[in-house]
Amino acid sequence: MQARFLLSRTVLLAALALSGHAVATPAVPLEAFLHEDPVSRPRLSPDGKHIAVTVRIPDKNRYVPVVMMYAIPEMRQVGAIRMPAFEVPEDYVWVTNTRLAISKGRELGSRERPVSTGEILSVDLDGGKQEYLYGYKMYYESSRGKRYGDDAGFGSIEDIPRQRDGRIFVTSHLWEGKRSQLYEIDARSAVRTLVADVPAADLGFVIQSNGKPRFAGGIGDDAHPLLMRRDDASGRWERSGAELGARYRPFAFSADDSALYVSQSPDGGPDRLVREEVGTGKRTVLFEDPEASFNYMQAGSRFAEPFGASGSIGRPRMRYFDDSNADAQLHKTLSGLFPDHFVSFIDFSEDGSTLLFGVLSDRDPGSYYLFNRKTMKADLLFSTWEMIDPAKMAAQRPIKFTARDGQVLHGFLTLPAKTADGAKPPLVLMPHGGPHGPFDTWFFDSDAQFLASRGYAVLQVNFRGSGGRGMNFESAGYQEWGGKIQDDLVDGVRWAAASGEVDGGKTCVYGASFGAYAAMMLAAQQPAMFKCAVGYIGVYDLSLLGKPENLRTDEVKAAYIRKVVGSDKDKVAAISPVNLAARIKAPVLLIHGGKDKRAPLEHGEAMRDALAKAGNKPEWFLAPDEGHGFYDTKNLREFYTRLETFLGKHLK
Repeated sequence: MQARFLLSRTVLLAALALSGHAVATPAVPLEAFLHEDPVSRPRLSPDGKHIAVTVRIPDKNRYVPVVMMYAIPEMRQVGAIRMPAFEVPEDYVWVTNTRLAISKGRELGSRERPVSTGEILSVDLDGGKQEYLYGYKMYYESSRGKRYGDDAGFGSIEDIPRQRDGRIFVTSHLWEGKRSQLYEIDARSAVRTLVADVPAADLGFVIQSNGKPRFAGGIGDDAHPLLMRRDDASGRWERSGAELGARYRPFAFSADDSALYVSQSPDGGPDRLVREEVGTGKRTVLFEDPEASFNYMQAGSRFAEPFGASGSIGRPRMRYFDDSNADAQLHKTLSGLFPDHFVSFIDFSEDGSTLLFGVLSDRDPGSYYLFNRKTMKADLLFSTWEMIDPAKMAAQRPIKFTARDGQVLHGFLTLPAKTADGAKPPLVLMPHGGPHGPFDTWFFDSDAQFLASRGYAVLQVNFRGSGGRGMNFESAGYQEWGGKIQDDLVDGVRWAAASGEVDGGKTCVYGASFGAYAAMMLAAQQPAMFKCAVGYIGVYDLSLLGKPENLRTDEVKAAYIRKVVGSDKDKVAAISPVNLAARIKAPVLLIHGGKDKRAPLEHGEAMRDALAKAGNKPEWFLAPDEGHGFYDTKNLREFYTRLETFLGKHLK
């Protein structure tokens, strides 16, 4: 087992503390960055006696995720379940003290979340009595298969009842016909009951504490948000209107169903957290910030109702809604004992006496603890990324600057340890992927830390279009892929150079996915600024983005591409790096996976060939069997080795 289980380190809460980590000389081996998250996604059973966790175990040249079940606190293995090749546990929940429901996914690449296969199964604590609950193999795999037949759709675990009695709520996203259905399924027998049937595709449900679905929300055919509400009097599902604000997303009900919790933006600004009384419609704002949407919401032991949240900009700082709340007091106490970390509550036992929580930071990829309220003791269960020494990682400092048009932008600057001669470090600009929705956060970033350990300063900019600041900020990046988004990145480099902390004359740009697109665009637009450019699993020909794949989601996908990229063919061609290769003078490294579905190989090959035709033949590395990000340890090692060598050649 890869995680370092430290079972002897039981500590009294009063003495629980982590010393501050001074940045040491970064003598970090490459191997430390190759085996990320060997243990992840822990879940505590309702009675607090067991834990389910995803463990990556070695299998030939890669690490395969397996769900393992342990008795705690001694961490004695009692069961395990492994999926077929490339199938992974996408998510899982305890439905009783001794049984789990698991949704299956398929790995497409390390830079992409597993894609759901739409299958859901359940299993006992020891790995036995497996039952197929929903999916396209229902007929052959389930004891109820011949009654229901194969499911022509994708299933997802939506919720579990307050009383863990073995039932789960499963949303069915049908392949054909624009409908979303909600089933209540017995996780032991696979017997199902249809609870809701809504005339719109791909919606998720918000369910009251009493088990009745109230809202259904998602994205409509026009790629814009859609929210529907069930009317009790008629039983019909009706579309909610603009009177709710620019964005209105209910996500949970109070224990007595008298109130609901909503993510809301009245005018398109940062999302605020609101508690709304069902009977009167009165709204109480629990969290609001002029620049940042609420994030990292913390739920308590009482029916998982939120007691605090923090903003999405910079280092997260928790705001408590009621300082007298017992869970808020506990979170505050633990946060004080881990001053350089962020404390995240994961699961409480049903009686509230046992808490599973995690601690992580910019330099620490994280550890998980089990806390007993009766004894006031915490057990360190395991730490992730076993070869990473936080003392040898670099601080990721929040930054703020103003772009050329007055837009205030945020991001992070990671500086390596100072050299003996005090020379300023070269700079690597690292645009994030997406670009719409994702954003760089303060937490441990393996690429930034790898580069810092090699002596580079790393700049990450949350350019307009990024998530975390509301709809207006995100939509400000629509159809600006080759425009203002690139301007924001350039302005970030100029800010960093003017700060005097980096060598602005030695700058390269490296990114993955959209970040790779940005790397090529910047190399074309600012040839004097960048000494080199690296594109990993990138998209370079925007005309390919809306290419049909004969999926039911093609209609929504095409609408989304028109919204965020544009539909004018000439304008799209003008902001496609593959057509700008002649302007790129800097050396280029391109890295791609042969089975990439998000950024198909033709993007990488077209960019490679266009650069070669322009007389700037790039360095090229193709991993034929990899997808959108590499899993194979051999390929990861080759990728990071090439990246380090390439940057060293052109920046040092």
